[in-house]
Amino acid sequence: MRLDENRTSIEQAVDDGLLSGALTLVWQHGKVLQVNEIGNRDVEAKLPMQRDTIFRIASMSKPVTVAAAMALIDEGKLALSDPVSTWLPELAEMRVLMDPHGPLDETVPAARPITVDDLMTHRSGLAYSFSVTGPLSHAYGRLSLRQDQDHWLAEVAELPLVHQPGDRLTYSHGTDVLGIVLSRIEGKSLQTVLTERIFKPLGMTDTGFYISPEQRRRAATMYRLDPESGPGQAGLDHTAMGPVPVREPRFSQGGAALLSTADDYLKFVRMLLGGGEVDGVRVLSEASTTAMRTNQLTDAQMQIPFLGMPFWIGRGFGLNLSVVTDPAKSAQLFGPGGVGSFSWPGAFGTWWQADPSNDLILIYLIQNYPNLSSTAAAAVAGNTSLAKLQSVQPRFLRRTYQALER
Repeated sequence: MRLDENRTSIEQAVDDGLLSGALTLVWQHGKVLQVNEIGNRDVEAKLPMQRDTIFRIASMSKPVTVAAAMALIDEGKLALSDPVSTWLPELAEMRVLMDPHGPLDETVPAARPITVDDLMTHRSGLAYSFSVTGPLSHAYGRLSLRQDQDHWLAEVAELPLVHQPGDRLTYSHGTDVLGIVLSRIEGKSLQTVLTERIFKPLGMTDTGFYISPEQRRRAATMYRLDPESGPGQAGLDHTAMGPVPVREPRFSQGGAALLSTADDYLKFVRMLLGGGEVDGVRVLSEASTTAMRTNQLTDAQMQIPFLGMPFWIGRGFGLNLSVVTDPAKSAQLFGPGGVGSFSWPGAFGTWWQADPSNDLILIYLIQNYPNLSSTAAAAVAGNTSLAKLQSVQPRFLRRTYQALER
């Protein structure tokens, strides 16, 4: 198989009206082997997808914020075991739901403080509205992200934890909270902290929580697959989100709100793959990148489904990075990747993987607004178009490995 055959499934999705476009990148042994520019970054304006297109990367933001925290750990400004209440007194006396699905006023005291490590591994007991059910889900859904970080945190602190700190993994706003920790330690905005610790050293000039008006011309429009679309009737809704911000937001979400390009994010992933150093620039200690890339979950915690899925089959979870521990088992669900391969996707369809055993990095960027409701799985099962869309990235991954193995 030729490497250019990895674009077939993407082109078919674009032709079928399931995607506006995609940007993919394959890097191996120090060289970019391939960049696919497919479809449009804006369908209505007929603007083509380009290598320098800027994407909302959603939860791909999380490893970046964690890396900035690890840089402060390298300097001795905090430790993984530190209680976050040292800097966030709002979280000093948290309470825990007696029943994770039950009333918000039926709680017990937290058995121990939330630590920095808990935030990085999503074991704090915090949550997202879509990762829990019942009254707690509704309460998280009412939180406003348009206020400043201090007011947002005060509202989060009023909510009970879904479980005791450290007990299990519940996907959460933990990385957003971690970003506030970094901001308070440094006495600067999270944008400034990430710029000083990550973006500037790595030359990531197109990455941040906002971009300039000139850069906005390169930004991809967010699309949502029309829920009314049936087989053969796919359509894209361009009203899913407004334009990308050109001013620093009041609250910069360290877990979800970064914008970036394929080449910028490649620099970041190369740094992680290189043990904290890339092109002669050291950003993190080797010990810090090793910690990020090493499974932190217990065997019992990996038996618990992740967002309703058996996610930890042949893989574990480091400091906000999934890590392949058994390639044969992992490949059955997630596709190829050697032992130690690490990644973390974004909700808008953005995805990447670094494979140390093959010295390989893959990046796949689209802008597709998801359905994060509790009925999302049923929607996929009942909507042929949506199911086809979700199969595109795995096919890109498998075909890339097949081509490189020849």
